[in-house]
Amino acid sequence: MVADKEQGRKMDRRTRYTRQAIRDTLLELMEEKPFSRITVTEVCKLAELNRGTFYLHYLDLDDVLDDILSEMISDTTCALDHVLCPEGQCATYPFCDKIHSSGRYRVLFLDESVTERLMKKLSDTCKERYVTYLMSHSLLTFPEAEAIFTFQMNGCLAINRLMLRNHCPDWKTVQRAVDGFIKAGLEHHLLSDRAQHFSG
Repeated sequence: MVADKEQGRKMDRRTRYTRQAIRDTLLELMEEKPFSRITVTEVCKLAELNRGTFYLHYLDLDDVLDDILSEMISDTTCALDHVLCPEGQCATYPFCDKIHSSGRYRVLFLDESVTERLMKKLSDTCKERYVTYLMSHSLLTFPEAEAIFTFQMNGCLAINRLMLRNHCPDWKTVQRAVDGFIKAGLEHHLLSDRAQHFSG
């Protein structure tokens, strides 16, 4: 029984290591070429794995990319939390901070086909909560709240891509300016008692 548990732990470690190696290798290859031009064969060769091992862990490269995107957004703050959360009280941190503090994910923002999938995943993760919050704390209709969400998410993506391409040396200053702009816009629509809470 003890031997079975030990064997299981070794398998878990090996599985985690192999999946991480595949994800890391895909990101490394994306530094050189677009995701759409990378093959399983290239990933296996660079990661020193055989194709059978790859397919034991992932269905295809889209599955690997989906795993990377899930990993990337797993502990980041919802767009609404970040802008409206009182200073220092959020348990997680803004998505854009993760991009700029870790070189690991930057390549994902410079590939058009990948950013489209990233936006869908982010939308699936926090759109319902964001739109519901706006509608319940304002007089906005669903189409209006949804439009604000879409505007904020796509605007922030465009800014992140611009900052990465330009190697912006002072991202925090840009982030504060954008956050102030978004917060003022949101507070314009929030009912007065709620807006006072967040601006105080």
